[in-house]
Amino acid sequence: MSSSMVPDTREKAPDDSSKLKTFLSILRKFVGVADIASVRFSLPAHLLEPMPNLEYWNYLDRPETFASIGKSDNPLGRMLEILRFWFTKDLKYIKGKPCKPYNSTLGEFFRCSWEINDILPEVLVASNLDAANGTSAVTDDNGEVVKVCYLTEQTSHHPPVSAFFIDCVERGVSARGFDQISAKFTGTSIRVAPGQHNLGIFVNIEKRNNEEYQLTHPAAHLGGLLRGALAITVSDTCYITCPKTCIKVILQYLEDGWIGRAQNRVEGVVFRYDPDRDTATKIKDVSDGDLLAKISGSWHGEVFYTLAGTNEPRLLIDITPLSPVPKTVPSNDNQLSNESRKFWSKVTEAILDKKYGQATRFKQEIEERQRQKAAERQARNEIWQPRFFTGAVTPLGKPELTEEGRKALEGLHMENYELEESERKGA
Repeated sequence: MSSSMVPDTREKAPDDSSKLKTFLSILRKFVGVADIASVRFSLPAHLLEPMPNLEYWNYLDRPETFASIGKSDNPLGRMLEILRFWFTKDLKYIKGKPCKPYNSTLGEFFRCSWEINDILPEVLVASNLDAANGTSAVTDDNGEVVKVCYLTEQTSHHPPVSAFFIDCVERGVSARGFDQISAKFTGTSIRVAPGQHNLGIFVNIEKRNNEEYQLTHPAAHLGGLLRGALAITVSDTCYITCPKTCIKVILQYLEDGWIGRAQNRVEGVVFRYDPDRDTATKIKDVSDGDLLAKISGSWHGEVFYTLAGTNEPRLLIDITPLSPVPKTVPSNDNQLSNESRKFWSKVTEAILDKKYGQATRFKQEIEERQRQKAAERQARNEIWQPRFFTGAVTPLGKPELTEEGRKALEGLHMENYELEESERKGA
């Protein structure tokens, strides 16, 4: 048969409108369900983004803002560095459309790294606050090329929870936490909030007396289901606290009105607080005497800070020109069978080839294999244990690395990606 007569097995790619209609028809079955994220319903492949969940949910869309944390000698300056990281960590939602990646499977893991210059681009406005006069100064050296490494593992299936660890050894900055969401379909939108084990991102600055910052997540709404144009809105309050410096931030994301374009506004205050008697939950709770700075702007554009006692807003960050930075991932030969990209490779290839029926079959085979393994563990009374983290969850929301987890991160730093297959893998 000539090549021109070979049948094209690719299927017609559904447009976004038909995708949303199908997605909506599935979601309607979950009206009234308290948490659809815990149900882990399976979607047909043509509704999915060809990307593993563990790869999608990282907080390093601009890793240089993470590597620059801790540079300021001023505690307020370090909190502003934390805020700059906060506003850039999820650029994917601002610069791209919302999507649904693959559900993670128990024992699946993902690792990657970024090699970047730790001097922030001018657009990011480096702000090393001078302790004497509160002025901001842009550093004038050439910076240093550093590596930011990321390791995450699905540690629980019921409820679905993954643990993550981030570090930049050269800068002595690390972060960890649990990713878990709670989702409820209201009939017109999906409300997504942190799950009970997700207590936020915990950032540690080793070179600053191990200052620890807890960054909590706000709830968000995924709307536009009825009109066929998905959009994420945030109308909630979140907090950043550092008990060692006794500095706290309250950020209030404001709901847009019905008239005019979305402004995606955010307001906030940076202030002194007593970690042992902390009652401030709203901006209005903060007294002028404790105020260090005010935050204002758009989390889709420019965000400003205004130091207490002044009326001059200074640019904290401008999101407008920024895009997510590409990551470095071990080659396919260096990935284990339960490493995200290799684990889902057949599904991904089929989706990219527009063979949606085949992709759905591959996906269903994976899901059935997971059910069989879970049944076998139950029959043996076997409690599954993660490989890279010490347990499925912890009450404090801060996962601990195992010895293998530490070695995996060290391997990323050294570009030594070799790991042995483990019998504990869930896949």
